[in-house]
Amino acid sequence: MIGKLKGIVDSYGEDYVILDVQGVGYEVHCSARTLQALPSPGEAVTLSIETHVREDQIRLFGFPGDVERQWFRLLQTVQGVGARVALSVLGTLSPADLATAIATRDRAAVSRAQGVGAKVAERIVTELKDKAPAFTDVDPAVIRLSGALEDNRAPQSVREAVSALVNLGYGQPQAAAAIAAASRSAGENANTPSLIRLGLKELAK
Repeated sequence: MIGKLKGIVDSYGEDYVILDVQGVGYEVHCSARTLQALPSPGEAVTLSIETHVREDQIRLFGFPGDVERQWFRLLQTVQGVGARVALSVLGTLSPADLATAIATRDRAAVSRAQGVGAKVAERIVTELKDKAPAFTDVDPAVIRLSGALEDNRAPQSVREAVSALVNLGYGQPQAAAAIAAASRSAGENANTPSLIRLGLKELAK
């Protein structure tokens, strides 16, 4: 199996790059985000490679680093997500953004990827939720609060405060993060107006 290729960019196709490695041209499929970041033809590049072998073909998928390749593998463990959809997700969200979206249950962010409908986004967020925190810098308190909101386990004042911020136009992940920070400073018994006021201060930072 090929795990890494280091060579010269020869040319680009719609969803791939031809990488010249000592005179051999490898067709490497990449996400749109990766292709945009690669250098011009004639310049050197190194890609982490995932090799897919089938009876009728061998396909190479390229990534800027091992973390993105690992996400490519993780995404394909989700029912209904193949290589094409996994690349589409990684073309829309960086590994850090994807990890954050999953950790905070942000289905809308995941569903922005082409070919990812509401059901597939739901499966990605649900099936990978226990794996995402290992890849993200999101405050564990935010992850816990997002889960509590999802399961209706959060205190009523917290739910109302998050809902109020969402109604003001903030995204659910932003609102959850702000109220998580507000809860830490105000204490568990803080009322809804206090949480909303502190949450807005957090968002204004």
